[in-house]
Amino acid sequence: MSMQSGRRVGVAFVGMGGAVATTAIAGIEMIKSGSNRLDGLPLAGLSVAGTADYKDLVFGGWDLNGDDLASAASGHGVLSKDDIENGAQVLKGITPWPAVGSAKFCKNIDGQNRIVAKDHREAVSVIANDLRRFQKESNLGDVVVVNLASTERWPDLNDPTLNSTAAFEKGLDSSDEAISPAMLYAYAAIKSGIPYANFTPSVAADVPALLDLAKELNVPVAGKDGKTGQTMMKTVLAPAFKARALHVDGWFSTNILGNRDGLALNDPNSLQSKLNTKGTVLDSILGYPVEDHLVHIHYYRPRGDDKEAWDNIDVTGFMGQRMQIKVNFLCKDSILAAPLVIEIARVLDLANKRGDGGVQEQLSTFFKAPMVKNGHGPEHAFGKQEKMLHDWLGVH
Repeated sequence: MSMQSGRRVGVAFVGMGGAVATTAIAGIEMIKSGSNRLDGLPLAGLSVAGTADYKDLVFGGWDLNGDDLASAASGHGVLSKDDIENGAQVLKGITPWPAVGSAKFCKNIDGQNRIVAKDHREAVSVIANDLRRFQKESNLGDVVVVNLASTERWPDLNDPTLNSTAAFEKGLDSSDEAISPAMLYAYAAIKSGIPYANFTPSVAADVPALLDLAKELNVPVAGKDGKTGQTMMKTVLAPAFKARALHVDGWFSTNILGNRDGLALNDPNSLQSKLNTKGTVLDSILGYPVEDHLVHIHYYRPRGDDKEAWDNIDVTGFMGQRMQIKVNFLCKDSILAAPLVIEIARVLDLANKRGDGGVQEQLSTFFKAPMVKNGHGPEHAFGKQEKMLHDWLGVH
C-alpha cells in the first residue's frame, strides 16, 4: 500500500519510549535509510491512492520516562545494538515530551517526565499544544495520535461523566476522577481534529462521550487492544473449527512475558482490562459459549519482550470423539505489534483524507476488542475482518 505522496504525516505516540513505539520508529528509520525489508507490514504490497508512504512518516510523542529513545530501546532488548547503530541512530536524538500519568489508573508504571497541570482542562490544552507544535516544527501535512501507553484499570462505564459529551466537558473542568489519562489524550486529539487510535486494552476513546464527539466532529477513531499473537491465532483457528463443525469444549491459554507491558499487567486492575478485551472473541465466532475458556497472563522477567503463548484446545468431532490441538507461539511481542501500529496510523490518516470520521470498523483486523459504530457486536473472524479492510481500501 505504497503511493509516494510526499505528504509528511506525523505519528504522535502516547508511550513513545515503550518497546512497541521504539521498534516502530527504528523500523521506519531503517526503511528511510535504504532497507527494503517490508516483512510484517500487512499493507506493504498494496497500492492505494492517497496513502502516506512509509518514508513520509515522522514521529513524536509523550512518555513518563524522559530517556532518549536509543537508551529506552536498549533497555527493552527488542533491537540489537547493531539495529540501533545501523539504521536507527536517529533514536539517539529523540526524547519524549512530558506525559500525563496517574497512579490511580496504572499502578506499576510511573516516571519523572510528567506534565504539570493544575487540572484536566489544562492537561488537555498542554497535549493539544504539543500536537500543534509537532505539526508546525516538523512541517507536517497531517498528524495521527496512537495510544501505546501502559494498560489502565477498567473505569466505571456507567459513570455519567463518560456517557455524554456535555458531562465529559464538565468533568474536565472539575478534574473528575472518572476521566483517565488515556481519555485526556483521546479528547485532545479528537477536539484538535486529529485521528486517534488506541492499541491498548484501556477504555480510552471507547465511551459514549468521546464516540459522540468523534462522530460530531467527523474525526476517525479506532481501537482497542492490538491483536498480535495469541488472539490472532484464535481468530484464525476458531472459524476453521466452526467450518468443520468441531465443537470446542475448552480452550486453555497462557502467556508469559517480561517487558513493561507485562509489568503493568502485574497489577490486578490493569490485568482485568486486558482479560476483558481477550475474553469474548471465541464465543462470538463460534456462536456458543465456551465455558472452559481460560486465559492467564504471567509477568516473567527473564523473557523480556520474547513472549510465549501456549494454547491447549479440546474439541469434539464425529461420533463424540475427542481430540486436542496444541499451539506454542514463541513470539516477539513488539516485532508483531510495531508494523500493525504503523498500518493503523496510515489507514486512519487515509480515512481523514477521505472525510470518513467516527469509528473505523475496517481496522477491526488489528484489534482484539474492535470498536464499532452502532452498538452491534464486533466482527472477530480474521478472514472476514481482512475482507472488510480490503473492501474499504478498494483493493481485491
